[in-house]
Amino acid sequence: MRCTILFFVSLVPALSFTTSPLRLRVDPTIPRTPSTCSSLPMVATNGDKPVSDAVLKGIEKKQAALTKKRQEAMEKVNEADSTLKQLETKKQEYLNGLEMQKSPPGGNFVETTIRSAVKAFIWRLIAGSVTFITSFQFSGSVKTALTIVGSDFFSKAFTMFIGERLMNKSQAGRKSGSDALGRSLAKALIWRLFAICNTLTMAFFIAKDLSMASKIAGSDAIFKTALMFFYERVWAKIQWGKEYTIEFSI
Repeated sequence: MRCTILFFVSLVPALSFTTSPLRLRVDPTIPRTPSTCSSLPMVATNGDKPVSDAVLKGIEKKQAALTKKRQEAMEKVNEADSTLKQLETKKQEYLNGLEMQKSPPGGNFVETTIRSAVKAFIWRLIAGSVTFITSFQFSGSVKTALTIVGSDFFSKAFTMFIGERLMNKSQAGRKSGSDALGRSLAKALIWRLFAICNTLTMAFFIAKDLSMASKIAGSDAIFKTALMFFYERVWAKIQWGKEYTIEFSI
């Protein structure tokens, strides 16, 4: 028995194992079928969890869109900040009485309502005084002169106020922050035509004499026209009651 075991043990080192490569033979008669694996989406793995390429692309697309929106919003914020700084600078210049206090290029401005009312009232006092002197000269009666002046004092003051507000809507003849000579002359002539008609009518009804009424209305026409032109030139130099219009775009 021992001899038999020793005999097999002595044969073990002599044994050799050989391997031959595995060769596959493809039968051309068998039709090939497309593998189902090629139609499956590519899947990457993150540890034990699969990650789809389509999901990643969707997330990245949303990230890119939000990033673009954020950039556009930041540009708008920066633009708004720049505009606010410009407005703040203009505000400080105005408060400090620097460049903004000067008349802007083109002289665009409007007159306040109170300025028009004061102009109309003061002019009526001046013109009424002239009318009183003229009326007394031709009528010889203080009562008649006072009646003529008083009858249209408030009506003419109100009419001139309305005319001032209507003229204020036009920028024609305004430059360098005041009315030009042509504008002042046009206003004086337009108002004088109306005032002559008004004075003539009131003087005729009060004096009952067309000849006297014509003398009263016509005698001070030239003088009052020149006087009002001078009056307008004085007010053109007065800055009180002017509101300058400043044009800018945001």
